[in-house]
Amino acid sequence: MSSWRKQVCEETKKQLWLAGPMVFVSVFQYSIIIISLIFVGHLDKLLLAAVSLATSFVNVTGFSVMLGMASALDTFCGQSFGAKQYHMLGIHMQRAMIILTIVSIPIAIIWANTRSILILVGQDPEIAAEASTYTRFMLPSLFAYGLLQCLRRFFQTQNIVFPLMWTSGITTLLHVIICWIMVVKFGLGSKGAAVANSVSYWFNVTILSLVVKFSPSCSKTWTGFSKEALHKLRTFVKLAIPSAVMVCLETWTFEVMVFLSGLLPNPKLETSVLSICLSTATLVWMIPFGFSGAGSIRVSNELGAGHPWNARLAVRIVLVLAIIEGILIGTVIILVRNIWGYAYSNDVEVVKYIATMLPILAASNFLDGLQCVLSGIARGCGWQKIGAYVNLGSYYLVGIPTAVVFAFVLHIGVKGLWLGIVCALIVQVCSLMIITFRTDWEQEANKATDRVYNSATPESSS
Repeated sequence: MSSWRKQVCEETKKQLWLAGPMVFVSVFQYSIIIISLIFVGHLDKLLLAAVSLATSFVNVTGFSVMLGMASALDTFCGQSFGAKQYHMLGIHMQRAMIILTIVSIPIAIIWANTRSILILVGQDPEIAAEASTYTRFMLPSLFAYGLLQCLRRFFQTQNIVFPLMWTSGITTLLHVIICWIMVVKFGLGSKGAAVANSVSYWFNVTILSLVVKFSPSCSKTWTGFSKEALHKLRTFVKLAIPSAVMVCLETWTFEVMVFLSGLLPNPKLETSVLSICLSTATLVWMIPFGFSGAGSIRVSNELGAGHPWNARLAVRIVLVLAIIEGILIGTVIILVRNIWGYAYSNDVEVVKYIATMLPILAASNFLDGLQCVLSGIARGCGWQKIGAYVNLGSYYLVGIPTAVVFAFVLHIGVKGLWLGIVCALIVQVCSLMIITFRTDWEQEANKATDRVYNSATPESSS
């Protein structure tokens, strides 16, 4: 019993040690776009509307795709590190960088035609034109963002998280200065904010690349550029595509909710309330996302090392941590429900509406934390294809149709839209929970071993 308790304590410490810095990394990287939005928002309402629309557009068409495809490295790098095939982490990262750079080219073409696309879907021409300008100046950041996500996975899968934290922190502080210079000092408006984003992302990529090159902690995992990275690209793509689908299906759902809120009676109020709820949900979601990363790392490392029972223990502990976190954060949300709205608006009607929404938000946050952690476990095991099917069924067969019924048939408004999200999360959590607890972990460890050696070339294996 004492040995079992010791294992539990050690595993808990490992996960908390990983999750803490990862929360800060997520917050810092998310802050880049928000800081730019704040600077532009103080200039003009038109610019604020345009940049908000452009931000949504680039997230849907570009950043979510890059994030999803890069998450395939959670499986490849994590399991290779556990199997002590350290040099393969550098190879996998190079493969990912090649593929993501290639994928960025058609996305860049889409971004270059933002104005036409936005007008085609019914957006105001003036806002669409300004949003298009912002998006075009964001083009360099698209390529940087893909490389940044690859570097992030390279570090975190080998349990190196503090360099990620301090480089992200430095980048965020620098971004405030760059934004002030570009937007305020030079008076470049939204163009300056977009350029600041690109500069900050490339700065982060550069400084992390230098850490990879010169840090002793990466000496085993980075052995330089290799032609080996040009081989087995199809193996990476086969996992990267369902990884992207898994992430995008979930991300796009919330954009659909924003669109639907604009069709409700009193759309200004409903859209404002939904935007505040989404902003709040994204903020608190950063915490379980940190645990998700920790769970993914621990599960993939243990499976790669051939330790199925340790992987199962890691799964159980990260789920317990997610439940505790969800209860604590949910309690805080409910306690501040009557005053939280004042952080966004002085309109009493908006504040009262937010107060009625936050208990529902607390419930969705609890469920979202669980699904976030379960999705991390799925990435660690290489279940991205299964996760994509689960997300498709949860959000598009259950969530969105239910939201439409609640909001437009039962006339519950934004509450109905958010209840649709809650229904989707319930289905998603139950599905992933059943899959997780019915898993044969010895078989998963064998699959991990096969994946590690099948993704290597014969020269590398020898």
